[in-house]
Amino acid sequence: MLIRSISGLRGITDTPDGLTDEVINDYVSSFATMLGGSGIIALGFDGRHGGKRIYELTSEALRKSGCDVLTLGMVPTPTVMFAAETKNEVVGGISVTASHNPQQWNGLKFINGKGLFLDAEENNELWGLVYSKGWHHHLAHGKTIDGAVVVNAHIDTVLSIPFLALDQIKDRNFKVVLDAVNASGSFIQQQLLEKLGVNSVVGVATDGTGIFPHTPEPIPENLTFLCDEVRNHHGDIGIAVDPDADRCVLITEKGEPFIEENTIVLAIEEVLSNSAAAQSVVVNLSTTRAVEDIAALYRASVYRTPVGEINVAKKMLETSAIIGGEGSGGVIFPQVHIGRDSLVAVALALSNLARSGMSVSEKKQSLPQYEIVKAKKTLQGLPQAWEEIEAIKTKLLPKATDINDEDGLRMEFGNKWLHVRVSNTEPIMRFIAEAPSKVIAEQIISEIY
Repeated sequence: MLIRSISGLRGITDTPDGLTDEVINDYVSSFATMLGGSGIIALGFDGRHGGKRIYELTSEALRKSGCDVLTLGMVPTPTVMFAAETKNEVVGGISVTASHNPQQWNGLKFINGKGLFLDAEENNELWGLVYSKGWHHHLAHGKTIDGAVVVNAHIDTVLSIPFLALDQIKDRNFKVVLDAVNASGSFIQQQLLEKLGVNSVVGVATDGTGIFPHTPEPIPENLTFLCDEVRNHHGDIGIAVDPDADRCVLITEKGEPFIEENTIVLAIEEVLSNSAAAQSVVVNLSTTRAVEDIAALYRASVYRTPVGEINVAKKMLETSAIIGGEGSGGVIFPQVHIGRDSLVAVALALSNLARSGMSVSEKKQSLPQYEIVKAKKTLQGLPQAWEEIEAIKTKLLPKATDINDEDGLRMEFGNKWLHVRVSNTEPIMRFIAEAPSKVIAEQIISEIY
């Protein structure tokens, strides 16, 4: 199975209709051709089992296409994006990753020379080259360039955020329990935490083997392992990142979920409270309305986009937004680079907590209180999805105070909302509702699911 979307290419490996060597060669060679068949392309992989082989196949295809390859090894996708944005000689990047998908999946995320994922127009150009076999290899192959210094540069840029409360972080003597699902965040997150002045880092899934100890998507039902480890080690905070380490989710000192939506809320609060008033903030349509509540305190404007990091990033550039992201635990802070980044999320979260003097559970209670309920349904095809969305719209239209159809259907009902959309990364339809209580959010879902 292959899934191609604005989030890149993903597929199940070792299956005839999945992410085969031929598919990898076609897409990578087409990407290199699209970029002119020359220049340097940054390349990294998320560390999952089998990823190193695809990383090597990708490097070979890029070099045969005439490009030089900046080899980053096992690094977060944000590090590849950082290299593409900050290195003038780098014309693009590829991250070999299936993000939060299970072990049997892998994929390719394509990054342009501005450090952004390909947008709809760029993806159409890429897919056209794949279909037409319009790519070509050269007799003279490109070379490989060691990109190890990029990791330190990425960390140092995060540490250079001017308002980070570094002294307060050190004074708090935080004990952090880290779960990187043994993937790309395993070592770089530990390095960051040590440089931030964290007193103790307990790595409970940080061996870099790429063997996931649990389902890797950092949502509450998959983080019971980390919750237990925070309690066992008497940690002050638990930090979970997904395999390619662009998402960050926190666990309280009580071993309870901080909730992934609150990662972006915490980061926005930290940035806006240390910046001039009346800034712009961008989040996607599925992100908690707590963002609007926090933004209002600092007279900031909030813009919403369809789900997909590139959609948020492009709107941030358009509005000169100071911060943005997605409620799945993705924080985008352009002062570092214009992409979701768990390193940025960790630094801003610890700075906020240290400055406030609160425990993680106390901080959770201080934020606007909403409950999000999520459900999903396997799709047999897109016609089924559009039919269901139209039926939901007809049923709930009389109650709606606002409607947005940029990405499926989002309907607001005062201080409550519902978003129904087709996933960019899996063959499913997602149902998301938020309200002041879980009971009310569940009622919204039950009306249409």
